[in-house]
Amino acid sequence: MAFWNMESLPLLACGVGAAAGWTLSRLRSPAAPARPGPSPLLPQGWQTLDELLSMLLQLQERGVSHSGAVSRESFCKAVLESACQLMRCSRGTVMVWDENGGFLKIMAAKGPGAERAQTLFLKPGEGVAGKVFVSGQPMFVSKPADDPRYVPAGAQKDTQDPFISIPLLVKAKPIGVLNLHTEGRPEPLQDYHVKFLSILAGEAAVMLHNLDLFDSLETFYLEMVKTLARAVDSKDAYTHDHSDRASATARKLAAALGLPDQTARYVEYAALLHDIGKIGIDEAILLKPGKLTPEEYEQMKKHPIIGHQILAPVKFLGPVAQMVLYHQEWYDGRGYPEGLKGEEIPLGARMVAVIDAWDAMTSDRPYRKALGREKAVAELQRGAGTQFDPKVVEAFLALEAQEAAAKSEPARSS
Repeated sequence: MAFWNMESLPLLACGVGAAAGWTLSRLRSPAAPARPGPSPLLPQGWQTLDELLSMLLQLQERGVSHSGAVSRESFCKAVLESACQLMRCSRGTVMVWDENGGFLKIMAAKGPGAERAQTLFLKPGEGVAGKVFVSGQPMFVSKPADDPRYVPAGAQKDTQDPFISIPLLVKAKPIGVLNLHTEGRPEPLQDYHVKFLSILAGEAAVMLHNLDLFDSLETFYLEMVKTLARAVDSKDAYTHDHSDRASATARKLAAALGLPDQTARYVEYAALLHDIGKIGIDEAILLKPGKLTPEEYEQMKKHPIIGHQILAPVKFLGPVAQMVLYHQEWYDGRGYPEGLKGEEIPLGARMVAVIDAWDAMTSDRPYRKALGREKAVAELQRGAGTQFDPKVVEAFLALEAQEAAAKSEPARSS
């Protein structure tokens, strides 16, 4: 079986439209290399092309529009599902290069032995997938059990199924491999199937690369703003580690409220960064031991706006910037900066308001000593429905009670 040269496949970084146009022109071109067997312009070929274009659009939507909300694992699963659907098969894997480990590891698996397949790791050049990774060329094995190059990724009994491996390339550099077992197909694979799989793999590779770039950029920005947040804390010995404590509490509260993972992350970041705007407030105001004058209070009230101005330009922190902006709003509408009320206030901001108030009450401040736990609980309960969202207060106090009980348990047992 002859395979199309992967080196002639352009990367699809310019979008699905370019890929579709290129594919159509390639298939229709009279200069396309002749080969024996059925023409790739069979009706089923065009039907497969339609499916491919739809899949590419869906993958681009997942990989581009939702960057930061899609994990590499879930994206690889989507790629594998698309490939299996395109080739009418039910078993396959997506393997991705692990730079630290120096091996290919399975990021997504489908079919019999999928769980066991997760333990397979291949060095470059090892097995069919390892050889495809090194060569950058697709490879087809008609009887894997009889081929010494094949390393099974699951149940041994399935190794008689025809097997195809397609490289995932970004600018001719391999970043992984797409593997499919083509058992149960109503017809043998044709060249156009391999072309379509190669296009799917090319788009998947670009999207995976973009996800990695996004993760690196997100990590960079997050570490930068964490440093700023700790710089704010360091200006005031009384609020030392306040941001880190708030972040850890937000993580637990988000889990208690059953928030989606991405929303929980945003709330955690907002709790970490909610006071970042204080970097623009005069230190004399921040550290004043007595009551603030009306003028000083007006200056202090600017810190959510300053925080929003710092965070908003960073795209992936957009939702976090909104939570920071509104974390001083009151549930009854008497807060600042805009006097939002009830559920007009983002849920994350309502959560940060409770977390921030608790940490403030249970920590020493320039103007007073920390309140005891019972008084802090009573203050939150008193503010439920006025300053705070009652549901958030209820969930927070239930969580706090569990932690208090866990802390007292060793004392009882001793």
